[in-house]
Amino acid sequence: MRLFTRMTAFMLFVSASALSLFAQPGGAMQQAAPTVINADGTVTFRYQNRNAKEVSIWTQFSGQQAMEKTGDGVWTATVGPAVPDIYPYHYVVDGISVMDPQCADWFPNETFKNSLLDIRGDGNLIHALKDVPHGSVDYLHYWSEGLGMFVPVIVYTPPFYDDAKNRNKSYPVMYLISGTTDTEEVYFKVGKMNLILDNLIAEGKAKEMILVLPYGNPTLLKTERQPSQPAGGPGMGGFGMGGGYNFNSDFIECLMPFVEKNYRTINDADHRGIGGFSRGGNQGLSIGLSNLDKFSFLCSYSSFTQIRPGQFDDADAVNSKIRLFWSGIGVDDFLYGNSKDFMTALDNYGIKNIKEFTYDKFGHTWMNARYWLDKSFRLLFQDRDVINAEKGMSLEEAEKVRQESAAGSEESRLTPRLMGSLFPAGVKSPEYNADGSVTFRCQAPAATEVLLECQMFSGTRPMEKDDRGVWSLTVKPDVPDIYPYAFRIDGTQIADPNNMHMFPNEGFKYSLCDVRGETPSVQDIQEVPHGKVSYRYYFSKACGIVRPMCVYTPAGYDPAGDEKLPVLYLIHGMTDTYETWFKVGRANNILDNMIAKGEAKRMIVVMPYANPYPEMIAQGKATTYNATDVELTTKEFVGEVIPFIEANYNVIANADNRAIAGFSLGGRQSLAAGFGNPDIFHYVATYAPAIFGNEYETNFQDGTYAPVSDLQKKLKFIFLGTGNDDFLIQASRGLDKYLTDQGFKHTFYNPEGGHTWMNCRDFLELTLKELFK
Repeated sequence: MRLFTRMTAFMLFVSASALSLFAQPGGAMQQAAPTVINADGTVTFRYQNRNAKEVSIWTQFSGQQAMEKTGDGVWTATVGPAVPDIYPYHYVVDGISVMDPQCADWFPNETFKNSLLDIRGDGNLIHALKDVPHGSVDYLHYWSEGLGMFVPVIVYTPPFYDDAKNRNKSYPVMYLISGTTDTEEVYFKVGKMNLILDNLIAEGKAKEMILVLPYGNPTLLKTERQPSQPAGGPGMGGFGMGGGYNFNSDFIECLMPFVEKNYRTINDADHRGIGGFSRGGNQGLSIGLSNLDKFSFLCSYSSFTQIRPGQFDDADAVNSKIRLFWSGIGVDDFLYGNSKDFMTALDNYGIKNIKEFTYDKFGHTWMNARYWLDKSFRLLFQDRDVINAEKGMSLEEAEKVRQESAAGSEESRLTPRLMGSLFPAGVKSPEYNADGSVTFRCQAPAATEVLLECQMFSGTRPMEKDDRGVWSLTVKPDVPDIYPYAFRIDGTQIADPNNMHMFPNEGFKYSLCDVRGETPSVQDIQEVPHGKVSYRYYFSKACGIVRPMCVYTPAGYDPAGDEKLPVLYLIHGMTDTYETWFKVGRANNILDNMIAKGEAKRMIVVMPYANPYPEMIAQGKATTYNATDVELTTKEFVGEVIPFIEANYNVIANADNRAIAGFSLGGRQSLAAGFGNPDIFHYVATYAPAIFGNEYETNFQDGTYAPVSDLQKKLKFIFLGTGNDDFLIQASRGLDKYLTDQGFKHTFYNPEGGHTWMNCRDFLELTLKELFK
């Protein structure tokens, strides 16, 4: 465990609004809904900023429109109507792009920061989250020889992949590569590839298959940690593929063997496909066409590639190897001209291909990408007669539509000038310096003041402006760790536009600065066997909706094997999400490292989404959000989450092998579920629990907690951890005293520091050392 002095003023990230929530009678509040989708298809946006002089809203369906300022600093605008779909959007505040601080969903990207507007319509869209069997979406890392580091990859497996009856069944595999500045998450979080395929499989319209989502610009993962190096983005080493690193060879020699070792894939060309969106389509076509002994299904989504001399001279030989060559492009896409030229060349060479064109999805967008997935998934790994029956649209028909919609204007083509305008050179931020310091940079030439707020220090610190309009500040933290931070530009808070690592949260999303020491910390990814984190969906009868969760399984876990494992249920804090313990708490890395050293038992960790209210309100299942109520969450954990896990994972299903822990509001919930159900959980840990005054005494009296005598007989472990400067410390001290007075054997860990995830990682490490022993 990392024992060190932490600074004391870490109340920075505990907002006044969060504190006022708990102060309201009963904890009840009206769920904030600044964005309203109206019955006529228009959308009303509301954004509060008292400091702003001018605010506009940009959406991918309406462009940029000015907002009007009303009372209390609220800016509002109604735009549209819009066809139901998922649209990126952001506010432009005095010339600065700002994500919606009230929207939980965002577009994962290396640079730009957009929120996501989900207009669901009748709920029957191709990407809708429906009550059908759902596959698993696994987050993993593979070793890249070219980069000499672990690189992230996401793998989707279809419904029932882990069922014992399917343990000898193998599947075809489709590789989907991300676009320029996109991360490996975009096909999942924005493209909704899993939900599209879940729905098609449930309808019998697509084959069961595995999907693999690599990161198309992994060079950035190395250069972002090297001082004074380009950040690996557009124009720097060929879209992140330079610097001596060859993406194509790494894909074939490192990624594919990793997938085929860890998943039940059918390893021949007839059962492999490859494709991608934008730059990812170029990469996919380049790899696929160069390796037709390995891939016979090729898909290009809003993309094209260069044709090598002699590549298609023997059209019959090429056609005999390709079972599906599928291309989709919008006639209003800025790559339409390039893609059209590529399709024309394929036709001229006699290469059989299927074309799909759109004119109503705003060009180079993920509205198109989702449509392409739906269309092409239906044809992947099908028999030739099914594929040959798909005609698509001809180039002539597409060009007629383009001419009509574009009023005869010239077709768009990618040029260096256009590329520069679409992806302007940014600044490197954060930059990790050799001496352990970090340089933060923010490009805001029109700003009069830019401040850095960061959990490395209390309050904010001013940044200095150079002659290019770039503001910078170098800070050296007391200790290596992961620090949330943000910029304040003339009073407006924004995440770092040049940092893709974000803090998942229902409200404002901080950027994450990962400062590493000379020796790896327990939360760092190390050269040990790695488990995986899987995103799963289940139907909650308690809430009346389909709900997500994350599940960590350790390296070597076999869902159909003889090994059964204990389970830790790990609950996030208020406004956090089911991803926060994974992406900020790094629970997976901590366990990988501790298991490898023999410091923790092998176990499964379940990270449910403890706040069902936003989705329940959206679907008319609730009207208000009661933050302090634990009745619904306890019912959900005990009656829905545990049964799902025990039906789908190889676990030891008894109280001796169940633990529950949580942070902040999750600490409150873990106490209610754990102390309230000693026949279900024998291990209970709570980190800075959101309890107030002496309500723990009331909870024993009113039945929220089981009787003291029951807990004393049944609980094997109680852990309470709260920082000395945490705003919840007094209640934790009171709970510690009460437990002591009642004769409970327990641990109260009270380090320095406040209500932070730096403390949470320490609390978790201490807890894991004691669980299930």
